[in-house]
Amino acid sequence: MTITQQPRRTRRTHSEAFKRSLIEACGEPGASVAGVALANGINANQLRRWMRERGIEPPELSCLPLRPAASEAIGGFVPVQLTQSTHAPIRMELRKGAATVTVEWPASSAAACGVWLREWLG
Repeated sequence: MTITQQPRRTRRTHSEAFKRSLIEACGEPGASVAGVALANGINANQLRRWMRERGIEPPELSCLPLRPAASEAIGGFVPVQLTQSTHAPIRMELRKGAATVTVEWPASSAAACGVWLREWLG
């Protein structure tokens, strides 16, 4: 019987200059900690830790609410202004629970599509 030993995981080390460059990148307009981390092959939590260790407050995780407020409807209908072109079909990919449905509807029947969509989202 042969026992093979799992290779040990080694910790990666990063230079201070690398850490500073990523922290600076997080301060750029439109940048996110998660996006900067992903682009550089590190975990976002690690990057946030480096920021905290240097006294820099990481930006908010998201500008979007994680849950809708109690007064907001979940999965409500959002009206969309359509152009007058009747050549291109309306194409939607809808998810409800574990189901995913792809729908193509003629643009000439946009009103009927809206009625069907409201009922489906119901």
